[in-house]
Amino acid sequence: MIALFAALFLSQAEPAHPQPAHQGKAEAASTELGPNETAREAREEKEEEGIASHIFHHVQDEVVVSIPGFWVGSHYFRFDITKHVINMWIAAGILLIVVGLGVRKRALVPKGGYNLLESLVMFIRDEISVKNIGHHADLYTPYLCSAFFFILFMNICGLLPIPAWRGFPGISTATGNLSVTVVLALFTFVITQIAGMRAQGVVGYWTHLVPGGVPKALWPLMFVIEFFGLFTKPFALTVRLFANMVAGHIVIFFLIALTLFISVYVAPVSVAFALGIFLLELFVALVQAYVFTILSALFIGMTQHAH
Repeated sequence: MIALFAALFLSQAEPAHPQPAHQGKAEAASTELGPNETAREAREEKEEEGIASHIFHHVQDEVVVSIPGFWVGSHYFRFDITKHVINMWIAAGILLIVVGLGVRKRALVPKGGYNLLESLVMFIRDEISVKNIGHHADLYTPYLCSAFFFILFMNICGLLPIPAWRGFPGISTATGNLSVTVVLALFTFVITQIAGMRAQGVVGYWTHLVPGGVPKALWPLMFVIEFFGLFTKPFALTVRLFANMVAGHIVIFFLIALTLFISVYVAPVSVAFALGIFLLELFVALVQAYVFTILSALFIGMTQHAH
């Protein structure tokens, strides 16, 4: 994270007055080329920058409605409505509609949409929650179901080919925003700590953080290591979900952009590959929701018993 902030700071810094060596060489080379060659290279560089900016514009967040925030000390908190916030609302709305329509006609013998929803909920309860958490699985199954369906619908909604139009920011994957995945991981982190303290007691949970059999001389060091190790779990959840969803979208747009990089005649091949990646992204959307849910259940289950 420190390296990321340093890179962003350096990228925004103004260049120094001395001319870089590679820039001098580029200018010297441009003087040797004719005006047509120089103009053509400048046009190609501009097109490449435009394609790259268009690709990253799709996955980056942007402010749609600016709302004034407030200051807390030296920190300014904003409540802007961004593109990914709107996409989260869309995913949540579609989820509520689908679940509402699915459970509208409940029956002893489920069928149709209710049958599908019940099968998914039963799978999460029996194959994920019970097998990883144990006796207290029913306490955490509602959270696991909520996390699974919300992430799944955000991932799938992000694949809808709906562009920006008349103030609407367009469809983009909200889980491709690092802030969204951080908050989702923090939910699991907080629930994990509460589950551990509920099962072992507050004192017992923190004292059993260090595995048994560790020499007393190493206990303080191992406690510090295990304490900071708690934060590796939400970090893994954050990066795994974020990276997988962003990477797929970038690959799809890059394959389509090959028609501009190479030639329009490669359009059938690039579109075919992009379609294949798109179908793979549908599978990845389901897999990432499943992985997040099963890892959350695993982390909760690890706190139910002392090491």
